[in-house]
Amino acid sequence: MYENDIEYTLISEEKIRSVVAELCERINRDFFGKETILLIILKGSLIFASDLMRGLDIPVTIDFMQASSYGTGSESSGEISIKKDMDNDPTDKHIIIVEDIIDSGRTLSLLRANLEDRGAASVSICALLSKPARREVEVRTEYIGMEIPDEFVVGYGLDFAERYRNLPYIGVLKPIVYSD
Repeated sequence: MYENDIEYTLISEEKIRSVVAELCERINRDFFGKETILLIILKGSLIFASDLMRGLDIPVTIDFMQASSYGTGSESSGEISIKKDMDNDPTDKHIIIVEDIIDSGRTLSLLRANLEDRGAASVSICALLSKPARREVEVRTEYIGMEIPDEFVVGYGLDFAERYRNLPYIGVLKPIVYSD
């Protein structure tokens, strides 16, 4: 259905599975014996978080948050806007923020600070993808699956205009699809 819109496959289903398994091994080791909250950042990280959660052998609960530092524009405001806050109190909890992709770093940097200010015992970030070329703010990230080039990627939860999330791989979207 969407295949004609994809320039090429950047990351195959098999590679995604392998990377998620590696991240799970590291998290299982680092959080052994700690009750942990996986804080899933909506909407893009939902599929990644689902696969990640199934590979963990540690006691975890899940929570959700939807946040942005962009407001209604395309430039970051520098302030975090929380559209949906987590249901659990973060005080004294070990939290792993689960994100699909790190671009500018602004939202995750602000989100980490927000949770630390609210008394979390620890805050770690686990992102499937990182685009270093787009980084505006350095953000400490404990778990990164893969670094990718500055391409417009979709699939495996990543979208353009709420479409393509259901692709089982990560592909580069043809510019004609998102250009005016």
